[in-house]
Amino acid sequence: MKTAIQFGAGNIGRGFIGAVLAQAGYEVIFADVVETLLQQINERKGYTVHVTDVQSKDIEIKGISAVNSGSDEAVAAVAKADIITTAVGLRILKFVAPTIAKGLVSRKAAGNESPLQVIACENGLRCTSQLKELVYAQLDSDTQAWAQQHVGFPDAAVDRIVPPVHCEIPLDVAVEEYFEWDVERSGFVGEIPAIEGMTLVDNLEAYIERKLFTLNTGHATAAYLGKLKGYQTIGESIADGEVYAIVKEAMQQSGQGLIKKFGFDREKHFAYIEKILKRFQNPYLKDDCDRVGREPGRKLAPNDRLILPMLTAKGYGLPYDKLVLAIAGALHFENPDDPQSVEIQECIKTDGLRATILKYTGLQESDSVVKEIEDAYARL
Repeated sequence: MKTAIQFGAGNIGRGFIGAVLAQAGYEVIFADVVETLLQQINERKGYTVHVTDVQSKDIEIKGISAVNSGSDEAVAAVAKADIITTAVGLRILKFVAPTIAKGLVSRKAAGNESPLQVIACENGLRCTSQLKELVYAQLDSDTQAWAQQHVGFPDAAVDRIVPPVHCEIPLDVAVEEYFEWDVERSGFVGEIPAIEGMTLVDNLEAYIERKLFTLNTGHATAAYLGKLKGYQTIGESIADGEVYAIVKEAMQQSGQGLIKKFGFDREKHFAYIEKILKRFQNPYLKDDCDRVGREPGRKLAPNDRLILPMLTAKGYGLPYDKLVLAIAGALHFENPDDPQSVEIQECIKTDGLRATILKYTGLQESDSVVKEIEDAYARL
């Protein structure tokens, strides 16, 4: 049996990528740092994925195990694995990289030249490429050359809503039925593994931006504007006609930019937007606004789901005012349990709104859109 290591044993790791790999016949080893979670996995050896949608079903995942992601056991697992995936969050990749690097050194020393594929399944642009840089930074030139021959680092785009729904059995997880896992064909080394649910694509950038700047843009917009109106969940937010209209138009404004950039079919892309809006309305998923809106500093970054689609639309001379409202909503986001939210609110108080906008968005003070964000912030 082939072995997969899934870094990140949280809801997404278990409910999405880990489950897909287990169903494809891999022995899945979860790597995480939460000892209680590792203990539960090693004791139960399985869990249930509750597909909670119009068509509901349960998927039993069995034969799993877990290791501490920084342990010698994790390094040894990397040395023997066939595929490594991550679902830890972009900023945590730097903590995963040392274990992978040590595992590659061990793999080379043992003479294991069977192909290994490493795929970062995160929300972001070219996350596997970023992970590869972090791993290679810890390898000598000989090991780097060896890895170029034997280790693939294909970039990927992932899409599945996995809210933190409470399950009677802690390891169980609830997910929506829809999912998409697009992986760039050219990044693999050796024979490409046949995994049901993994779609091979050639122009990944288009898939990444289509998802990030449609689903994630709309999701964030619904979370920030909904929370400002006192709603707890995305479902409640999107049920508000005013929020719904802004979210839909923000996605369409982002979409118009994508259509110009990648030549997408307008009718098909707008149908994709409608499909995503229906996913937001799924009454069975109680997706929390605080969860979706968390880490607003990351979401306000120059290449993420708010600033880049806004600048893309603006660059093509297209409307972008609803995307500006979403950005203003992110600046308003207050969650005392979210360090980035606390940091941004403190920055606004101490340094002012304009300085905060410049700090987090990468925009230049001379850019007219900065004043537009300030005005939208005031209106909200």
